[in-house]
Amino acid sequence: MEKTIEKGTSRPVARPENLLLNLACNIAAPTAILTWLSGARGLGPRWGLLVALAFPVGYGLHDLIARRRWNFISIIGFASVLISGGFGLLQVSGVWFAVKDAAIPGIIGLAVLASMKAKSPLVTELLYNPQVIEVEKVDLALAARGTQADFARLLRRATGLLSLAFFVSAILNYALARHLLKSAPGTEAFNGELAKMHLVSWPVIVLPSMAMMLFVFWWLLRGITALTGLELDAIFRSPPEEKTAA
Repeated sequence: MEKTIEKGTSRPVARPENLLLNLACNIAAPTAILTWLSGARGLGPRWGLLVALAFPVGYGLHDLIARRRWNFISIIGFASVLISGGFGLLQVSGVWFAVKDAAIPGIIGLAVLASMKAKSPLVTELLYNPQVIEVEKVDLALAARGTQADFARLLRRATGLLSLAFFVSAILNYALARHLLKSAPGTEAFNGELAKMHLVSWPVIVLPSMAMMLFVFWWLLRGITALTGLELDAIFRSPPEEKTAA
């Protein structure tokens, strides 16, 4: 098996996520199955839901095995899919899907806030990540300038803004689910509404949330450049050299 080794160390670097595979398994395939294959002439409502959920569940397991690292957001997303499957099999009303869709980003937002006093705040996993940022170089520059306390305040503010993005996502998720899920659970119509919600969530929820997270990331980078005197090119980690290990 091939491994990617970071230059100058023997530490393996996690493989980057395949964005196209992510979109295909988590968005395109489930939406297509729920829309066209969950009717009486296809798989039926129950099997259509199970097969549609199998794609994001399978992708989550594959990503964990391939990248060999636990990710808090991936775990939450994986749990969300399993809860959706359980709700579908139990044929609970649409309001519980709305509660679940609001609870997931809400829990992440609360976890981000709660981690502010932890040794490794979640903002470091989500934004100030050593796979993206030259953390060691930034730390040395902060120490040289004596701006570590200012940087700690910058991280706390970034944490607050990041948690706000998740809370906004929770509100939008709940509103969208309540608006779209009208039919009786376990029916072809309900699966169609679930597919529509899955698809519409990208322009309505995911893209605005990503825009907010990108803004927080840009704001954090701007603060780092001001506190360290480093240029952006020096802050971002360069792609590691790869070599094959048996």
